[in-house]
Amino acid sequence: MGFSVFKTEIMAKLKLRGKHLQKLGYPQSSVIGLAINIFQKEYKRLSTNEALEKLKLVVESPKDFVDDRILGPIARGLITHHKKEEDKVEIPIAEVHKSFPIYGQAGIEEGALNQMYTAMRLPITVKGALMPDAHQGYGLPIGGVLAVENAVIPYGVGMDIGCRMALSIYDLPPENLETDKFKFKKLLGDNARFGFETFDDPMDDAVLERPEFREISIIKKLKNKAAAQIGSSGSGNHFVEFGIVEMTDPKNELKLPIGKYLALLTHSGSRGLGANIAQHYTKIAMQKCKLPKSAKNLAWLDLNSEEGQEYWLAMNLAGDYASACHNHIHIRMAKSLGIKPLAKVENHHNFAWKEKLSDGREVIVHRKGATPAGKDVLGVIPGSMTAPGYIVRGKGNFDALNSASHGAGRTMSRSKAKQSITKGVMKNYLAERGVELIGGDLDEAPMAYKDIEKVMAYHHELVEILGKFYPKIVRMAD
Repeated sequence: MGFSVFKTEIMAKLKLRGKHLQKLGYPQSSVIGLAINIFQKEYKRLSTNEALEKLKLVVESPKDFVDDRILGPIARGLITHHKKEEDKVEIPIAEVHKSFPIYGQAGIEEGALNQMYTAMRLPITVKGALMPDAHQGYGLPIGGVLAVENAVIPYGVGMDIGCRMALSIYDLPPENLETDKFKFKKLLGDNARFGFETFDDPMDDAVLERPEFREISIIKKLKNKAAAQIGSSGSGNHFVEFGIVEMTDPKNELKLPIGKYLALLTHSGSRGLGANIAQHYTKIAMQKCKLPKSAKNLAWLDLNSEEGQEYWLAMNLAGDYASACHNHIHIRMAKSLGIKPLAKVENHHNFAWKEKLSDGREVIVHRKGATPAGKDVLGVIPGSMTAPGYIVRGKGNFDALNSASHGAGRTMSRSKAKQSITKGVMKNYLAERGVELIGGDLDEAPMAYKDIEKVMAYHHELVEILGKFYPKIVRMAD
């Protein structure tokens, strides 16, 4: 009995994961699986740190281990991979970028501008635009809009595929948010889940029966996770909040009289489903599309290829799944309130659409953190947890590729916000503005965001304003 336990403890010491090897510099390829299998078989008595030390030596100088009885296959795999990468013909990008409109350039950081300049040098690029909330991201900047020819860029769509806003407006007195504050806080606790939290009894949905879950290999593996997470929200800047809508346009499509209403606003995306799809197809795009280092995150998939068609189907599934997640939250909340909403507005970003330019050409328009603003298209542009959001109607500006901002946009990175803002300062800031926060962290402090009023001042060519949403009780991930 004692020996058996001792043996199990030794064998359990080695726990290698692909992410461990990637941090050491191992490429995302079959070499990682090969290395893990060899170490689990030949070096199972090593601790994880000891194994990683050996693996680091191999990846740093594979030629030194080519003839090693155990490590040789890993070394030869690395050399073969590097040679294949070197043999790939690099796709050239233009020396000078195509011109594009920049809305609110004075408030846009240099990193975001440089990312957009790079995107406008791609050989597939047709047209682009940069929104006033733009800030640096991966691949395309957040707030970047890019039209390309017959291709899709996974990082041009983003990690949180189909992330969106959904607003429900109720025929309830807005002052209830103050007089019955405890009740509305409880409603947020009962009907919203964030991050790793999920509902014990998630609602079923037709989106989970889509054929993509049976026909696309990467998605087959994700169905159980998608079923468990449906109806929940992500962490970071995602939220579920009650607030007050003030309608100001008497001719609004929602057919609501001018006045104030109690409302629910949600912001979230496609959860683990979208993130895994993004990672999987970004890896494939980078393997098939070798670009200069400055543009590598803009690798694309040709829509005539099998991988391109697969990604397109997967992306649309993730977008519909994100919509279902919001729908579940709003259904649960309406049921708890005992009232149906008077009106609802929903729009998404982090997506790619097949659209036509003013000259009739069909292109693939990527909106990475940008709101669709085609002629008479409705949307919501949020501010921060203390700043108002805007209910808008698109003007259909072709120069802007029928787009608008998706929010205020960050003025501080998450790490800088945590370093420069204290909990006391944030607490006082919220109290002064009459906003109650449940969960959340300093990286989402209102001060980390641009002034939404200044951002919206650059939108006179892009949207018309129908009303505003003022946050009052905000729930975010703990």
